[in-house]
Amino acid sequence: MEEKRSQPRQRTLKGARIVFNGGHSTITCLVRNLSEKGALIKLSSPMGVPDDIELHFDDGQHFDCHIVRRAIDQIGVAFK
Repeated sequence: MEEKRSQPRQRTLKGARIVFNGGHSTITCLVRNLSEKGALIKLSSPMGVPDDIELHFDDGQHFDCHIVRRAIDQIGVAFK
C-alpha cells in the first residue's frame, strides 16, 4: 500500500482529549501516531464526533483539527 502522507508519522502513546461543541463536549482518547501535520487517534467510537475538533494533549498542547479518516475505533486528523 502506497503511503500518501507528506510527513511520516512517529509512533507514540499520548493521552489526549477531543474537544468540540464550544468546549462543552469532550472524549478521552489515545494518540497512536503523530507528525507535524496530523495524528491517528484511538477512541471508543467516532460516532457523533464532528469533522472539525480540537485535540488537547495531557501536556497542555492543543491543535485545531479536521477529521480526514474514520474507522470503527479510530480517526485520522489533519492539523489546521
